[in-house]
Amino acid sequence: MSTATQTIDLKLAGDQTPGWRGWLARRTAWDWLYALLAVAGAAVALWQWGHAMDGYERAILIGAVPSLIALAWFWRPVQPLTVVVAVLSLLAIALYQVDGRADLARAEQVFLLKYFLSSQSAILWMSVLFFMSTVFYWIGLLAPRGGEAAERLGSRIAWVAVTLALTGTMVRWYESHQIGPGIGHIPVSNLYEVFVLFAWLTAAYYLYYEDRYQTRRMGAFAMLIVSAAVGFLLWYTVVREAHQIQPLVPALQSWWMKLHVPANFIGYGTFAIAAMLAFAYLIKQSAGETSWVKLAPLWLLGIVLCFEPLVFRRGAAEQGASYWFIYFGVSALIVGGILAARRRIAERLPSLQVLDDVMYKAIAVGFAFFTIATVLGALWAAEAWGGYWSWDPKETWALIVWLNYAAWLHMRLIKGLRGTVAAWWALAGLGVTTFAFLGVNMFLSGLHSYGAL
Repeated sequence: MSTATQTIDLKLAGDQTPGWRGWLARRTAWDWLYALLAVAGAAVALWQWGHAMDGYERAILIGAVPSLIALAWFWRPVQPLTVVVAVLSLLAIALYQVDGRADLARAEQVFLLKYFLSSQSAILWMSVLFFMSTVFYWIGLLAPRGGEAAERLGSRIAWVAVTLALTGTMVRWYESHQIGPGIGHIPVSNLYEVFVLFAWLTAAYYLYYEDRYQTRRMGAFAMLIVSAAVGFLLWYTVVREAHQIQPLVPALQSWWMKLHVPANFIGYGTFAIAAMLAFAYLIKQSAGETSWVKLAPLWLLGIVLCFEPLVFRRGAAEQGASYWFIYFGVSALIVGGILAARRRIAERLPSLQVLDDVMYKAIAVGFAFFTIATVLGALWAAEAWGGYWSWDPKETWALIVWLNYAAWLHMRLIKGLRGTVAAWWALAGLGVTTFAFLGVNMFLSGLHSYGAL
C-alpha cells in the first residue's frame, strides 16, 4: 500500500471516530497552541483591564474564549486572523503610551498610528481595500485569461481589509476609554460603528463560503454589497464627522449591547449575501434570454438599486448631494454592465445549485442569529424601558424581517421552494431588511432613534 493511500486511510479513520474523541483526534498542534494563546490573552485582559469591567462583562469575556476557540478550530483561517489582529492592536496601544499613560494626541504624531493603526486610519484602509477587492473580483470574473490570479488577489485583499477593520474596531474601543471616565464602550453604538461591523462581518462570512465551496466566482457579487456599505460609511464620515467618538446615551449603557448588536448584524450580513447571490442566480438563469420584455424585471431591479441611494438625500439635508449623484451614476454603470455582460458572467459563475445552496445556508444562519438578537433585544428592553415589547417602529420592522425569512425557510423546508421564486424573495428580503436597518432611522422616530441621519 502506498504512503498516499495510507494517509488517506488514516484521515478517514480519524474522521470516522465517533463522538468528541474523533473530533479531538483531528486537532493539530497549532490548534492547541491557538487555544492556549486565547486563554492567555483573556487572562491578560482580565488582569490588565478587569477593574474597568463589571461582572457581566467579565462573564462575556470568559464565555467568548471557548466560543472563539471552537470557531477557530471549525474554520482555521480564523486562527491567523485573530493573532494578527491582536498583535496589531497591542502595537497600536503600545504606540499610544508615554511614560506609562495613553496620549491620544500621538495619533497625529507617530507615523504608524497616523497612517495605519489609529482607529480612523485602519478603517479608512479597510474602506479602500474593500473597493479594491471588489474591483479585482470583477476583473477575475470577466477576464478572458488569468482571471484566477485576479480573483485570488481580490480574496487576499478582502482578508487584509477584514484584518484592518477588526484592528480599527479594537483600537477604537481602547481609544474611547482614554477620552474620559464613562465614555469607553464597545464600538457598535451608532451608524458609523455598525457600518464598519456590517462590512467586515459580511466580508468574513462570504470568505467562509468561498473557502468551503472552493470557488471565488461568487465574490464579485458578494463584495458589491460590502462596497455599497463602505460608500455610505465614507459619506457619513465626511458629512456628519461620525468617526468622532461620542458618549453613550443612557439606554445604551448596558452590557446587553455587546451581545444584541453583533448578533443582529450577523443576520443583516448573511441576508445581504443571500440577496446578492440571488441576483447572481437570476443573472445566470437569464443568460440566454433575448426578450427585453422577459428581462424587464431585472432592468426594474437595476433601476431600484440605482435610485435607492438617492433617498439618503432626505437625511443629508442637501449636504453631500453631489456625492449621491456620483454614487447613482456608478451604480447605474455597474448594474447596466452586469445586465449587458450577463452571458459572459453566467459562464463563469458557479452552478445554479451552488448559488441556491449558499443562498439557503446564508439565510438559515442569518435567521438563527436574528432570532437570538430579537430575544436579547426583548430582554434588554425589559431592563431599559420596563417592557419586553413596545411596538416601537424598529421593533415592528424587526418582526417583519423575522417573519419574512421565517416564511422563506418554511417554504424551502416544507414545500421545497427553490429557484427563481426563492431568489426574487431573497432580493425582496434585502429591501425589507434595509428599511428595518436604515429606513426606520431616516423616516420614523422611536425609542431606537440613536443613529438618525
